[in-house]
Amino acid sequence: MGWIESVGEAIHYIENHITEDLRMEEIAEQAFLSPYYFQKGFSMLCGFTVGDYIRQRRLTLAGSELASSNVRVIDVAIKYGYDSPDSFTKAFTRFHGVTPSVAKKDGALIKSFAPLKIEFSLKGGYVMDYKIVEKDEFTIIGVSKNFSYEGAKAEIPQFWTDHFKSDECALICGMYGVCIDESMGSDTFEYLIADQYTPGAPVADGLVTRSIPAHSWAIFPCRGAMPNAL
Repeated sequence: MGWIESVGEAIHYIENHITEDLRMEEIAEQAFLSPYYFQKGFSMLCGFTVGDYIRQRRLTLAGSELASSNVRVIDVAIKYGYDSPDSFTKAFTRFHGVTPSVAKKDGALIKSFAPLKIEFSLKGGYVMDYKIVEKDEFTIIGVSKNFSYEGAKAEIPQFWTDHFKSDECALICGMYGVCIDESMGSDTFEYLIADQYTPGAPVADGLVTRSIPAHSWAIFPCRGAMPNAL
């Protein structure tokens, strides 16, 4: 087994036992290495320690549970290995920037530290800001076009470019870029450049309306020039 595969096995073990008492000897055993050489190699490969990885993954999962359920803070603290609510609150606040009680409120911005996926290259292990919000049903109006999943990455930016050069740009500013695939069983999906719509208002030729149902939403801020920021 190569070094990359060994680390992958250890990460798989960590993720499967993330709420348990993880011992370094048991983690390193998955990679057939001593704890010393495993920790040293892990830090060189990943850019952070094994302990930092476990801590940030636990705090990510804790934040997700608090933001999306009615679970008690004390129960989450114990589940992810903290002996007291105070120690959990301090660690949680340093990582997420908000306290556990604030994270339970609708619309609170929390962070996500993605799990590492070892393939031919190292993926994940980065921090993303996000928040969970409850949004009522709303209606959009815009221009629609179908895209294939295979070519959408290049074709959708061109769709926006063409829209801003067209007469429809005066009608639709582009508040939303919306993907709709209700069947989730084909190779294509509908994409809309859209704005908020007030039901009953006139709909100009060439435009369509779509109703977006009430749901829980994960919101990720994007900063910088599009489409690279997205």
